[in-house]
Amino acid sequence: MCLILFAYRCHPSYPLVVAANRDEFYERPTAPLAAWDDAPQVVAGRDLKEGGTWLGITRTGRLAALTNYRDPSRLMPNAPSRGRLTGDYLRGESAALAYLNRLAHQASAYNGFNLLLGDAAGLFYYANYGDAPRALKPGLYGLSNRFLDSPWPKVRRGRAALQRLLAEASDPSSDDLLGLLTDRTPAPDDELPSTGIPLEWERWLSPLFITAPGYGTRASTVLLADNLGRVRMVEATWPDGGRREFQTEWPTR
Repeated sequence: MCLILFAYRCHPSYPLVVAANRDEFYERPTAPLAAWDDAPQVVAGRDLKEGGTWLGITRTGRLAALTNYRDPSRLMPNAPSRGRLTGDYLRGESAALAYLNRLAHQASAYNGFNLLLGDAAGLFYYANYGDAPRALKPGLYGLSNRFLDSPWPKVRRGRAALQRLLAEASDPSSDDLLGLLTDRTPAPDDELPSTGIPLEWERWLSPLFITAPGYGTRASTVLLADNLGRVRMVEATWPDGGRREFQTEWPTR
């Protein structure tokens, strides 16, 4: 996944709002949002090549989301799959912060990643190219393929759009949140990050919604958790335009 926008304890009715795009090669086999056959408590899309996920929840109140850290110069071709980190957490019972603290001791074995985990104790963030795991304070955040709130154009644009939507809507709709994720506006060249890939690819990857040769946004996902502990999760898949929805409950925070 290449973009996660989320508001944590910012809205009076929804303590957690997530709007996220997963970007991947079109040929990579993927299963849409569903309860997993081998772990029915997990609800997530699934990467069928490695078995992990980019964003998922459980029926017992656990959340996991992942993005890769983009730096081709540091890629290790035989590193274990980063998508398994989310799946392992969702299938397990470890507290979010404890899981991240254990992971930090072996995280150098993985290519760069950002991991966002949640449970009844709060919301936590860890990047294996960054600092130690930490609890997040209430706020509005954006995460792409650098660090949390790195000011890439898509992060700034997405955060601003989410902030406007939440300020204007007492009951934000999943359709409006999915709509902001379809923004295909490219960033000007003078605002592009330099991540070690060709300029043409920096341009293709700069919008919130990506359409590039053989690669692009494969799924847009919205999660709304309200004050009563009710959770609504909606996924739109691309390029087929499919849509799936799941509702559950988890402990209020």
